[in-house]
Amino acid sequence: METINFLVENLQFLWGYTGFANISWENGGNLLMTAIGCFFIYLAIAKHFEPMLLIPIGFGILVGNIPFPEAAGLRIGLYEAGKYVTDPLTGEVTYQAGSVLNILYDGVKNGWYPPLIFLGIGAMTDFSALIANPKLVLVGASAQFGIFAAYMIALALGFSATEAGAIGIIGGADGPTAIFLSSKLAPHLMGAIAVAAYSYMALIPVFQPPIMKALTTEKERRIRMKAPGSVSQRQKIIFPIMGLLLTTWIIPSGLPLLGMLFFGNLLKECGVTRRLADTAKGPLIDIVTILLGFTVGCSTQASYFLTTQSIGIFGLGALSFIIATASGVLFVKFFNLFLPEGKKINPLIGNAGVSAVPDAARISQEVGLKYDPTNYLLMHAMGPNVAGVIGSAVAAGVLLAFLG
Repeated sequence: METINFLVENLQFLWGYTGFANISWENGGNLLMTAIGCFFIYLAIAKHFEPMLLIPIGFGILVGNIPFPEAAGLRIGLYEAGKYVTDPLTGEVTYQAGSVLNILYDGVKNGWYPPLIFLGIGAMTDFSALIANPKLVLVGASAQFGIFAAYMIALALGFSATEAGAIGIIGGADGPTAIFLSSKLAPHLMGAIAVAAYSYMALIPVFQPPIMKALTTEKERRIRMKAPGSVSQRQKIIFPIMGLLLTTWIIPSGLPLLGMLFFGNLLKECGVTRRLADTAKGPLIDIVTILLGFTVGCSTQASYFLTTQSIGIFGLGALSFIIATASGVLFVKFFNLFLPEGKKINPLIGNAGVSAVPDAARISQEVGLKYDPTNYLLMHAMGPNVAGVIGSAVAAGVLLAFLG
């Protein structure tokens, strides 16, 4: 009889540690978040929507929403006692000291994963299209209007200035920049902002084409642009140096992102650091992407993620992204009023002003080919697309300088 009682007590003890025993009406949102994580993985595998991002994030959401007893002293969660806690006096987040997830998350909360990703992006980016046609930088800059428009709308809805700035950056369609800025301005919103930014990056093929078609005529979609001129190796080497000096001397607060972006590009273009460039655009960016996506997913614990505030962030992020896409297209239409025939820009490349490289440029190409199968817009769209990377980092620097 004592043996049976011993077994029953131990089984009851073991049951108390299981996720099934710790599901309640209060934390039942874990099941919903688990379903969202599975949906992200489905989109990545079945629809090929940003699999390099959505699979780590989706699986991280599964890991971050495993219920466990908060009073057991287990050092396995991301936040203290399995919950997201903000100190009422300092506003700082309390994390679970010694947790492996907490150690990995350090790169997110302190903002050093995004600059490493920008190093890799710089090492894999060819700025030739922008160098050959510098006026396309204006198209990339115009798309950043969505960031500041969303910032003003968020302020009007009652978000604080720092929260509004972090939310607005979603419109740049740049996940690392969104994470970097939110880690500085609104760390308590980082999970929702990061998931929203990466979600909209993945859904570019769904969001952008209807906006592009609604704002252009069939004649405009058929505009043919001259092939970009050739760019010398010397120009490619000078560009990251001059780009760094021109942007960071004006906006020093953008240095962590812009400095690493242009440094990575110099490694690529200088011709004498091939091994470093290959490492930056290969193993390094892959490792950091895995850690960033996974830990961001883990931070979406239902106990604080499923709130009306998070829903508002997703709505504002979508609005910011829509405004950014529309701004790029409309700016090209306006710019064409001042350009002679034969030098006009196809407004379909205006969508590429957001920072999602090269997916936004591919959308320009795909939509354009539907109206003229011989009109290849990809190389033209890469100009505003890479300009958008620089523009979103500059916009983040501006917001950080004023609000940080």
